[in-house]
Amino acid sequence: MSQPARGTTALITGASSGLGAEFARQLAAQGCNLVLVARNRARLEEVAGALAQQYGTTTEVLPADLADDAGVAAVVERLSLPDRPVGILVNNAGTGLLHDFEDNVIGEEQRNLKLHAETAMVLTHAAVQGMLARGGGRIINVASIAAFLPRGTYSAAKAWLLSFSRWANFAYRARGIKVTAVCPGLTHTEFHQRLGMDQPMAPAWAWLDAERVVREGLAANHRGRAVCVPSKRYKAVAVLAKLAPARLMAGPARKAQ
Repeated sequence: MSQPARGTTALITGASSGLGAEFARQLAAQGCNLVLVARNRARLEEVAGALAQQYGTTTEVLPADLADDAGVAAVVERLSLPDRPVGILVNNAGTGLLHDFEDNVIGEEQRNLKLHAETAMVLTHAAVQGMLARGGGRIINVASIAAFLPRGTYSAAKAWLLSFSRWANFAYRARGIKVTAVCPGLTHTEFHQRLGMDQPMAPAWAWLDAERVVREGLAANHRGRAVCVPSKRYKAVAVLAKLAPARLMAGPARKAQ
């Protein structure tokens, strides 16, 4: 896979752990400088320090809550600096919903929608301005295999992100901007533990490693693909979702530990 130009700056949201931290690691290994965004400053600084030591990358830490307007505005401001251009944007920040729609507090539902749809849209809009002026750039939106499935408002928000990414790649690729929705299935990260979900709910073969998800996502984005579904098993799920009855693909309700 061809690497980005050494010294390209990549801004990654949700970078303190999981897929975000792995995107940071792989982009640092490719010679990128980084802007790491998440709520937890201490964890961001820990990630930044480790990457600087291992790869010699220049790393900025930008603590921000992307479910909050002020946090989003801070990241928009960083994306808009003409003298410190961001060539790669990874919209990875997100959360999950443990319960059924009627059992969730509506504020949690609003946060879910804002993080996965509105915030990604706002940051993409900010990044596109500079990328168009410079003649190119790369945007990766971390969606989910859930985007293909009828599984509540999490799936609905990820489906919006998937559709948006497909359109944006079509609209801007001829102008030098590649936009990709990466749609992983179950992945070994802290995501499910933070929700209080029991990770062994699925068999071992269903789980992906973060390293593989990010590697395949970066490669697909480099090739200009609008959608990346890592692994053959989840590609099959995406195809099956188009053919099978919705009641089959909806699956059982999730349960707390």
